[in-house]
Amino acid sequence: MKKLILGLAFAGSLLVHAQEKTKSSSPVTFGVKAGLNASTLSQYDGYDGYDNDQKMKAGFNAGVFVNIPVAEKFSIQPELLFNQLGSKSEEKYEFFINSDVLRQKFDYKTTLNYLSLPVMVQYNILPQLYVEAGPEFGILLSGKTKGDATMTNISGNTSTQSFSNNISKDILNKFNFGIGIGAGYYFTQNLAATARFTAGITDVYKHNTGDAIRNNAVQIGLAYKFK
Repeated sequence: MKKLILGLAFAGSLLVHAQEKTKSSSPVTFGVKAGLNASTLSQYDGYDGYDNDQKMKAGFNAGVFVNIPVAEKFSIQPELLFNQLGSKSEEKYEFFINSDVLRQKFDYKTTLNYLSLPVMVQYNILPQLYVEAGPEFGILLSGKTKGDATMTNISGNTSTQSFSNNISKDILNKFNFGIGIGAGYYFTQNLAATARFTAGITDVYKHNTGDAIRNNAVQIGLAYKFK
């Protein structure tokens, strides 16, 4: 929480500083945005008898932003978003009992909900076209897994059971940090199409003893700027 507060303080200081320097011809503007997320968790290689296949999971993001011009072609855009991350997973296990094999398969979705604060530095290549890059801070709100577990026994018989579980916050890091790059195009003075990729830096899990598992997401959506 302290890191998110520091991020908000940093964004606020930028806003105050920029408002002092911004000319009336380039005012500070506010807006709303929303879009789709295609997210994954970086893959854990596992161990013998274990196979893990990670796939993109659909989610969404929605929130508000403020665009602060700081130079002729540069602006800073802090955002406050509800951000749905996670992944689709297929896990396979094999257990050997004498010379026979017992198999387990799990197909499930992991959903991680964050309150995110991206702070993007934008550069206008054209008046209506910009590119951007910057950090993203996040606080975990909740986590959930939902899917099916299939067991194949020694005789070859299979049974499937559905499950839906909340993930304990005790095993997840509350703070998430990533780096985003993206672009946007304003079709009108108010409406833009946006795209961004955010690569996670921090580990999703608190006590992970193996490879770090990080959030990665592609975001596409629309932004509406009030003028």
